[in-house]
Amino acid sequence: MKTVAVRWVVALVILVAASFAFAGPFKSKIISSTSSPLMINVPDEHFLKITNFSQVGGTDRAVVSVMLTGDVNSGTTNVLTATRTDLSTGAGSQNPPEISNRVVITGPAEVMVAPVTGATLFITYKKEFNEGGGGGGGSNIVFLTPTPFPFISPTPFPFITPTPTPTPST
Repeated sequence: MKTVAVRWVVALVILVAASFAFAGPFKSKIISSTSSPLMINVPDEHFLKITNFSQVGGTDRAVVSVMLTGDVNSGTTNVLTATRTDLSTGAGSQNPPEISNRVVITGPAEVMVAPVTGATLFITYKKEFNEGGGGGGGSNIVFLTPTPFPFISPTPFPFITPTPTPTPST
């Protein structure tokens, strides 16, 4: 009986260690309209990978803004807009499904996600050390990768094909 208990303890330790090893680097945040802005500092020789950025509600579109730090020509720009996930009712019900994008931002940079009135935002990101560095210093690169967004609709979208109206000839 003692060896069975030892085997269970060893198996449990291995499973717990595996969960820490594989589930660690990604972080998810929910930003409501009353939350403070999410600020992410990306130091030099690091990069930030955003894999999901979606929005439910609100009339304005949420954005991920990046301010490059350490460069002489530093400035702020929007690099990613939120994917709307609430297209089933209202005026947006005729819109086709949206594409979810990913973005990779190299440091040094300050990344900000501001809350949107009446909306709930969800973002998933991972900040990592740039192991393959060695490039020129201060080169901030932003990569956008389109990925399909799974969209399930209880009713098919009506697609209207315009047809020319015949004109009477005399």
